[in-house]
Amino acid sequence: MRADLDIIQNWIAPGSRVLDLGCGNGEFLATLRDRCQVQGYGLEIDPDNIAGCLERGVNVVEQDLDKGLGNFASDSFDVVVMSQALQAVQYPDLLLKEMLRVGRECIITFPNFGHWRCRWQLSFKGRMPVSDFLPYTWYNTPNIHFCTFADFENLCRELGITVKDRLAVDRTHRHGLGSRLWPNLLGEIGIYRIAGAATKHSPDR
Repeated sequence: MRADLDIIQNWIAPGSRVLDLGCGNGEFLATLRDRCQVQGYGLEIDPDNIAGCLERGVNVVEQDLDKGLGNFASDSFDVVVMSQALQAVQYPDLLLKEMLRVGRECIITFPNFGHWRCRWQLSFKGRMPVSDFLPYTWYNTPNIHFCTFADFENLCRELGITVKDRLAVDRTHRHGLGSRLWPNLLGEIGIYRIAGAATKHSPDR
């Protein structure tokens, strides 16, 4: 399992109801089910990944995230997870609102386009960044909304969203002193746990 998903797992309480947006082949939900007795559902659009979910016995719905979450009732889930997809959806602000409508809290990961390597390539090469964690060129990238940690947190403030936890990690998903002190400069990937403004922080979660 990917290292970021291993970190996310620690933020999900046993027995939770979890919706995973862009769930891939279902490995993460299957792990949560087996280790934490989580009741999980996944949304996925790729046929091969959907087949992988079914092979693992994971509940999966074929759905395009850009179509919204209107087929789910409010407060249907304890946690909604979206890993490495926020920057690739058409309307990330609307999807965040929908995620917090159907879930009590959300866990989101995304690449930081404010990382120093991105800034260096733009400043000194005059070209869109290409790196190990952003391996696409400008003409074939699935990333249509370039976002930094500062951008995301500003959007949260505008939408009245509470940031409950944040980790700024490098490409190997380690977080050191530098990324804690200067996350927007040194963090390559952000892992955020968010909730609606009215949601209280629970000390045991």
